[in-house]
Amino acid sequence: MKYKIKPETFILDLDGVLSDGKFYYSDEGKMMKVFSVDDHDALDYLGKFLKIKVITADSKGFKISKRRIENDMGLSLELVPAQNRVEWLSSRFDLTKAIYMGDGIFDFLVFKEVMYSISPSSALFSTKKNADFVTKSKSGERAVAEACIKILEVFFKKHNIFTQ
Repeated sequence: MKYKIKPETFILDLDGVLSDGKFYYSDEGKMMKVFSVDDHDALDYLGKFLKIKVITADSKGFKISKRRIENDMGLSLELVPAQNRVEWLSSRFDLTKAIYMGDGIFDFLVFKEVMYSISPSSALFSTKKNADFVTKSKSGERAVAEACIKILEVFFKKHNIFTQ
């Protein structure tokens, strides 16, 4: 499919997309999240072409997420309830010029509003069914890097930039 306009923003849900989507608990509470190694580099490169925005609904693990996304990756992170995403996103972004990557039960609602939607292979079945592109990689296992490569190919005609 050919797109007449280029996207301006790539919005990613954090848990189940950038992380493996699992929460690791001890008797003291949420302890850690698992992130992939190549996703940061791929997002850095993609950031030359469009804005990158990361959101999460996980208030209990927000400190962990903030450490990785803001401190380590240099991106901004917003706490946005899953059920209010469409309203929150549409008040801040032109969704007709946005790409959204999500995995959860409510993400298909966002998929209906954006120009292009992506889900990792480990996403909920109904979310994958409604996505424009489903990665072969699982969340937290380079799915975001794969999505970045796809975006570069489809919208910016950059082919195989990470394999040359």
